[in-house]
Amino acid sequence: MSETSAAFVRLHARLAPVAFVPEVRLHQADEPIGLWELTEGEFRSDQPPPFWAFAWAGGQALARYLLDHPEVAAGRRVLDLAAGSGLVAIAAGRVGAATVRAVEIDPRAVAAIEINAAANEVPVRVELGDILDGDAGDADLVLAGDVFYSQAMANRMLRFLLRAARGGARVLVGDPGRAFLPRDRFRRLAEYDVPVPPALESVRVKHTTVWELAPDRRTDRG
Repeated sequence: MSETSAAFVRLHARLAPVAFVPEVRLHQADEPIGLWELTEGEFRSDQPPPFWAFAWAGGQALARYLLDHPEVAAGRRVLDLAAGSGLVAIAAGRVGAATVRAVEIDPRAVAAIEINAAANEVPVRVELGDILDGDAGDADLVLAGDVFYSQAMANRMLRFLLRAARGGARVLVGDPGRAFLPRDRFRRLAEYDVPVPPALESVRVKHTTVWELAPDRRTDRG
């Protein structure tokens, strides 16, 4: 973990319970727009926006589902994709996952996940990198919260998740009605009304669904 990234996380985010998942504490930004603007210039130079500083609705719903149904992750080898703050990974660890691997492309997110996992006393192996053109390794449970927010991301994510499912992993997704979720590929497991910062979503509550990827043995066309 970069000390510079860790210092940035601690300076701009405050450790507090997550609104819909109070069992978990995360470093969260008090003022979303201010932090977004602070990093915007770097984003134009390939620095991602500070997704790690907020508990997004999809991740909150997925974490809530894991905590309410601990048998889903207990004893499993878990992979949390585009892990953001680490909320979903931490929830999996809290219910007894055998191992938890959280993957992110943002060095500050990696720092945030490590700091948040330590604050919750949950072991999480954090990895910096883009693995979507690869596979899920030895994971037998793959989790992704709020990842279908753009067409490009949705296309790559779905291909990865389908490969993971064909390899034998169970795949769960939390999604608050994003436009690019391919709903015909999933079956509904649970629904929640999740509190969110109005500055991020323009509403105070997002109706959010936990989905399971349906088995699909067809050849991946790319």
